[in-house]
Amino acid sequence: MPTPTPASPNGASSNTHTPQESRDLPPLLSSSYPITLKFIDVGYRLKIEDKQRKGGSIKRLFTANESSPSDQRSTVRVAQERTILKGVTGIAHPGEILAVLGPSGSGKSTLLNALAGRLHGQGLSGTILANSTKLTKPVLRRTGFVTQDDILYPHLTVRETLEFCAMLRLPRSLPRAAKVAAAESAMAELGLRKCEHTIIGNSFIRGVSGGERKRVSIAHEMLVDPSLLILDEPTSGLDSTAAHRLVVTLGSLAKKGKTVVTSVHQPSSRVYQMFEKVLVLSEGQCLYFGKGSDAMRYFHSVGFAPSFPMNPADFLLDLANGVSHVDGQSERDRPNIKQSLVHSYNTVLGPQVKAACMDTATVPTKNTHQPLRNSFPKECRHRDRVSLFDWFYQFSILLQRSLKERKHESFNTLRVFQVIAAALLAGLMWWHSDYRNIQDRLGLLFFISIFWGVFPSFNSVFAFPQERALFMKERASGMYTLSSYFMARIVGDLPMELILPTVFLVITYWMGGLKPDLWAFLWTLLVVLGYVLVSQGLGLALGAAIMDAKQASTVAAVTMLAFVLTGGYYVHKVPSCMAWIKYVSTTFYCYRLLTRIQYGDGKKISYLLGCYHDGGGDRASCKFIEEDVVGQIDTVGCIGVLFFMFVFYRLLAYLALRRVKS
Repeated sequence: MPTPTPASPNGASSNTHTPQESRDLPPLLSSSYPITLKFIDVGYRLKIEDKQRKGGSIKRLFTANESSPSDQRSTVRVAQERTILKGVTGIAHPGEILAVLGPSGSGKSTLLNALAGRLHGQGLSGTILANSTKLTKPVLRRTGFVTQDDILYPHLTVRETLEFCAMLRLPRSLPRAAKVAAAESAMAELGLRKCEHTIIGNSFIRGVSGGERKRVSIAHEMLVDPSLLILDEPTSGLDSTAAHRLVVTLGSLAKKGKTVVTSVHQPSSRVYQMFEKVLVLSEGQCLYFGKGSDAMRYFHSVGFAPSFPMNPADFLLDLANGVSHVDGQSERDRPNIKQSLVHSYNTVLGPQVKAACMDTATVPTKNTHQPLRNSFPKECRHRDRVSLFDWFYQFSILLQRSLKERKHESFNTLRVFQVIAAALLAGLMWWHSDYRNIQDRLGLLFFISIFWGVFPSFNSVFAFPQERALFMKERASGMYTLSSYFMARIVGDLPMELILPTVFLVITYWMGGLKPDLWAFLWTLLVVLGYVLVSQGLGLALGAAIMDAKQASTVAAVTMLAFVLTGGYYVHKVPSCMAWIKYVSTTFYCYRLLTRIQYGDGKKISYLLGCYHDGGGDRASCKFIEEDVVGQIDTVGCIGVLFFMFVFYRLLAYLALRRVKS
């Protein structure tokens, strides 16, 4: 039987609507144009640092005679390399779907990330060309990349999600009506009109179905009218019918002249039949590349055929796992089967595939970049250079989106109940406390300082770790600058974070019988609100610096514990080795300001208590006044330090976010 050949360099699948003349660097006169994607000998090596103990059982770096006991107890980092991809070659034409098949860990996602221009560094080798030209920023802006996980805001509706995306991804020069029309067109094209007013949802919030959520992710990329659409396992988690509908949608997009490359873990037989081209990977090596309909004939020609009728995709995945359906096969035979398949591909099919790619591939030069770059509108070529007007535009859109999304989190029933319950409990515990009962009054003020130090810091410490995946995805798409995102996040939190403290203080202040003066109440409110913003900044900084929710919350708990213990209420004579902590404690400065508002410099209440008379007065209360109110940092100093912390913590969070690679 003759060996089937891969797709020839001069012929695409029958449903391609693009003439051959336009494939190899067409005269791109519009914003949408066909892209022929070629990847030749693509390899990727990942360096892994492994901690190994000297003299340990894994790897002995020194003999017993050469190493001392202290050497054996120490550890070193040993750099190891893991090869993910090994010389993968293929080509994808406009108007067709290239499906990448293979078991888990075969390198499918790594290959797609490389084709999308999202892998960099010395570990990546080989050549990736778009229309015989290296991947440039203009090409990547016309590349849509749909990740395996649907990373979307759960509380936004389908329409809101796509409209905000259109506002951010499309050029600012386009009118708002045109961007809304683009979002509506994407919804119509992907069949999302019936659920446009339904929230996205997640595993905890009921929203659209899994198939609809995946189509929203695709529509997210379709807004920029990509010529190349890359999808990482879009059918994962979908049932057979939903997966078929999704692939039908991808087929309709391909028929419009787009190049579609997708990885599929285990497609059904009717889904497999829709793939014009198939690339089979096993442990980073190629086992087959060519037409999907020719795959079974090829493997039969090299000595591998199923013993009974079965889904071609299942058979290909079995071969990629080393299972050949031959009687008497054992677990030991699997490596030999894989080696045989790789050898057959390298000798029979591989040279033909490489010849098909090299036949039209040219050596990229500086001149080949120029027509591609000039073919893009000016606003698309310089999205990385953001003017002040663009920055404010991005900031306003991000702020609107933040307010819509965050209001559900800030004002959920549990959080509101928690604040009101704490306010009522504190009000009842300190119900109309006596003005002369100094210790009780100071206890209430310190409780307020503790509650509004811990509560906002613990809530905000999860902000950036939870949004990390979405932030990285949108930043990789060039939707906005880091500074506009950060400022929108900070400003958007202000109304959310300041309403509940106001409600708390309105209840607690008057129930607790604190100083019955309107100005005293207003000053107390301002101090508490400022303190909340400082505590929130501390949580944001820890979350951005650590970027792990559990670890950041643990560090936040230890930090707030140190701040509370050195706040001045529990311990008056802090040991000298620990005294420095109170001067960086947010609780210390808030507590001082609250006591100053209630008692001024403390001299009046000290006089009333008889502290200035020899042997008079309650010595315990006098000691509280002398150490907690009199002789401490003045009001202006406390306000100045809190303002410095407000700026410093947010600056620290911004600098930490800059380290996050997109």
